Amino acid sequence: MAAELFRVRSKFIEKVSKEMISQLLDDLLEDSILNDGEREAILEEHQSRVERARALIDPVRKKGDVASRKMIARLQARDPTLFSELGLSAGQPAQPAQLAQPAQPAQLAQPAQPAAEPGEEQGWSDKLILTTEDFWKQKQNDKSVYPAGKSNIRNRVALLITNIKFKEEKRNRKGAEKDEENMEKLLSALGYEVVRHTNLTAKEIDEALIKFSKHPKLKETDSVVVVLMSHGKLGAVLGVDSTEEQPDDFPIDKIYKHLGSEKCPALLNKPKVIIIQACRGECRGSVIVEDSAKQAVVCDDVNQPGPSDDDMEEDTVRCVHKEKDFVSLLSSTPDTVSYRQTENGSFLIQYIVEVFNTYAHTDDIEELFRKVMQRFEDFASGNRRQMATKDRCTLTRRFYFFPGI
Repeated sequence: MAAELFRVRSKFIEKVSKEMISQLLDDLLEDSILNDGEREAILEEHQSRVERARALIDPVRKKGDVASRKMIARLQARDPTLFSELGLSAGQPAQPAQLAQPAQPAQLAQPAQPAAEPGEEQGWSDKLILTTEDFWKQKQNDKSVYPAGKSNIRNRVALLITNIKFKEEKRNRKGAEKDEENMEKLLSALGYEVVRHTNLTAKEIDEALIKFSKHPKLKETDSVVVVLMSHGKLGAVLGVDSTEEQPDDFPIDKIYKHLGSEKCPALLNKPKVIIIQACRGECRGSVIVEDSAKQAVVCDDVNQPGPSDDDMEEDTVRCVHKEKDFVSLLSSTPDTVSYRQTENGSFLIQYIVEVFNTYAHTDDIEELFRKVMQRFEDFASGNRRQMATKDRCTLTRRFYFFPGI
């Protein structure tokens, strides 16, 4: 059904009346597809008919097949002529008797979701789909895949840092609580013990990373995930003490130094997944709801001086790559902002949850990141755009999460 709404999206936006939009909003509120906040936001933030039509159909179709089916049924009942013009089939929508049933609760918080991939029939899963034993065994014999023994998977650990409340109250990141909740649930479902910190200064972020780099489980784990969410700018995220007069910056580059081969040998040759929800500047280039928060992303400049062979005097000393086996996903391109909904959290985290729930059982991390980036491709509001960016990737093999193993 979500694919059906995607197919008729352009014609729906062109033909639906303003009155019909209001009626459908009331219907979808009654069906628990939209909440009061989402309904009011569409009416108050979008004055033109076209903008309201787009703001209506996109969130509904991105909530999956159940939500899309109910909207199609409501449209058929309200305006059979438009229903016919759109080329929708009378046999597809749910019967009116089903409309009063509320949507089933999701395992993770249900976001206002982005566009499905063109032609994709499968809806987005609200629960993590588990990997089969056969798939895991197959990949363990593949030399192009990072090894992930069951005992290693059971020793997984992740670091989650979320800055929500700042010294200057106007910088508080409303909605970031939902990001923290969603990421903790997703990481736990993927088998990671989550080390969580909230509202840290730049110094405290640094200390948390150093402590994490010495976590006893790192020797046995197959991988780590680090998620950092805050305001930011190019090359840095902001600590909670940051003000306009006094910066409190944590350089993103420190993540790679603290977890790299020199400072953290326990993670040598193990995948290190970095996710950063933060702006990288103040220019627009982004998605739906403008984020008043300025958040950061990884610095592109990396200085990797090679070790001197003259320093190697013992047979036990070996030269290894200073930075290897990292992959990062940043919420925006350089110099641009990221966007967040005050009720549902940032779009990046919403999309990560949806994509990982649906595809982590068969896709490697780079393919998962590609699918997340693709979610931003067809999502826009006015002149606002956002594009997540895969950065600083030094993975030499494919990394799979193998959820449920």
